[in-house]
Order: sequence, then C-alpha cells, then structure tokens
Amino acid sequence: MSGKSKVYLVSCSVLKEEIEQLVKQGSLDAELVFVSKYFHVDYELLEKNLRKVLEQTLKCFHGKVVLVYGDLCLGQNNEMKKIAEEYGVVKVDAVNCIDCQLGGKGKFLEADPEHNLMFMGPGMIGFFKRMKEKMRDEGVDEAAFANLFSGIKGIVLLDTCGNADKCKDELEKSGIGLRVLETRKIGLENVKQVLLEAIEKATSS
Repeated sequence: MSGKSKVYLVSCSVLKEEIEQLVKQGSLDAELVFVSKYFHVDYELLEKNLRKVLEQTLKCFHGKVVLVYGDLCLGQNNEMKKIAEEYGVVKVDAVNCIDCQLGGKGKFLEADPEHNLMFMGPGMIGFFKRMKEKMRDEGVDEAAFANLFSGIKGIVLLDTCGNADKCKDELEKSGIGLRVLETRKIGLENVKQVLLEAIEKATSS
C-alpha cells in the first residue's frame, strides 16, 4: 500500500482469527484494532465501547478507518451505518459477521431464507460458550438456554481458517447442544474480498 495512507480496521473480534491470518499471509495491509465480541450481548454496551475505540483511533492515527461490523450489529434500523456516517468512516458491505464470511452483500440472507440454521465461524463458538457461562452464573438454567435455539435445525460450520476439527471439538465442549449438520470449507477468500472492497472505497475517497 505504498504511497497510500495507512488503513486501520476497527473490527469485532469475532473475525480476529480470519483477519490476523490474512495479514500474516500478506493478503491484507492494515493496522488492526479489535473490539471485544462479548459486548454483542448488549447493544448499548457495544455502541459505547465502539464509539470510544473509533474516537481514539481517529484521534491518534492518521489514515483511513474501515469499520468491520455488519448492518444489523447494533439493531434493525441501520444504527451501524449511521455510526459509520457520523464518524466519516467506510463500513464493510455486510449484514453481520457471518455475511462477511460468506462474501457480504446479504449472502447470509440468501443462505438461510427460512432462518432455521445457525451458521458458525471460529469466533462465534467462544461467544456462545461465554454467553452460556454468564447466563448460568446469573441463575439461568439449561432449559432456558436451550430455548434460545428453539426452531433451529442445527449448525452449519464455516471452516474459514482450516481448523474444522478443532472447532467441532470446541462446539461439543461449549454446551450449545446443537448438532453440526454441515461443514463448509470456505477459507479466507470471502472475508478478504469484503475487506479489500471496503479498503478500496476508503482509500479512493
């Protein structure tokens, strides 16, 4: 990216494994700033921390900032797009993190039109495991946790980082209680394309 200003990705840590691999293999030239995926349980908490990170990044670094969050990550009313506009940053063209892994532009909605599958990449497994532990600590029983997934047929595991066996093992230990129906070895190409398109938009503006 010589001759261009440095790019900073402000991303949910749910995509940390994929993004770090892309940088390591030389497919992505960007500085990385991750916001904890565990804020996702509370829109207000996520917005507060995301604003803090964006303000700090824009204040301390001279370069283009790309927001790696989906349209729905702060609610159903374009809240995330509004934040991107407010701070003058480019956001990836994706509905959510799963959409990033599938190639963005709403492919997630096409992949599960009946909304009865749970797509799961490496970063989401830890999220649900932590969520279950937190709910248990707050006195929520197994039946109530299982009820969160009522109507879900099972999991479609997205193998983005080539570690499907490890992911399956972690899923079994997570206590989510859903069967893996299918494993899709999709690799990093989709995430890379979504990020590069947003970076191109940011650096050409």
